[in-house]
Amino acid sequence: MKQTAVALRYDKEKENSPRVVAKGDGKVAENIIKVAELHKLPIKKDEDLIELLSKVELDREVPPALYKAVAEVFSFVYKITKKN
Repeated sequence: MKQTAVALRYDKEKENSPRVVAKGDGKVAENIIKVAELHKLPIKKDEDLIELLSKVELDREVPPALYKAVAEVFSFVYKITKKN
């Protein structure tokens, strides 16, 4: 199975909701993950959510239908970063 990755950004001062800033399969996905690891960014594996987010156009805000799922990801990130 081919690896897929989606990167989100959320700047609550500038944006209304998280934005898809990178996405891709195969080598592109590997590079997204490497960059996240290099910058010590949390990574959450959720195949169902990745499938949905990969359909969002690049540099577009996450649609309201996905807010709950994305909120769970940001909750995960908050817990991880708070521990560190």
